[in-house]
Amino acid sequence: MMRKDVNKPKGKTSAYAFFVQTCREEHRKKNPEQSVNFAEFSKKCSERWKALSPSDKKCFEDMAKADKVRYNREMRDYVPPKGFGKRGRKRKDPNAPKRPPSAFFVFCSEYRPSVKQQYPGLSIGDCAKKLGEMWSKLSQSEKQPYEEKAQKLREKYDRDMVAYRGGGTYARNPGSSAQGGEEEEDDEGEDEDEEEDDDE
Repeated sequence: MMRKDVNKPKGKTSAYAFFVQTCREEHRKKNPEQSVNFAEFSKKCSERWKALSPSDKKCFEDMAKADKVRYNREMRDYVPPKGFGKRGRKRKDPNAPKRPPSAFFVFCSEYRPSVKQQYPGLSIGDCAKKLGEMWSKLSQSEKQPYEEKAQKLREKYDRDMVAYRGGGTYARNPGSSAQGGEEEEDDEGEDEDEEEDDDE
């Protein structure tokens, strides 16, 4: 279960949420004893919201804007206690070695230009699909050279990571690599890593 910081500023409230609050208050005043059927109430609120004119929605939108200002002001001064920081992906160190491509992505870097030339109107996603189909039709022996190249790039990455973590002589710029003589492969790996990000 997630822990919650009680001192963290209350999140921003949307225009629709302000409208629902108003509807709830109206309902409580008219029917103080009656409990609310949430599903039914939400459906009615949604229908009413859709039927509102832009001028009727404006007051709720103004309330949301004011609340956003309040939230931003409070968040500027908010410092989360240890262990309550932002969740999600860790920020990547731009100096860290780039992750090596898989055999499939080594294959893609070789065949993507010809697929793009053959099918000029293809979107990035469709191009990736086409490459995937081509890859799946290859025999194991046809995939072997790409797997070997990917393995070499993986080994180089592992060595670079050891140097990087140990504060060794790892250098990001081509020409100043700690291993030397393998910059060409590194460049291909870096380009392909960027392509990999595009295709995901």
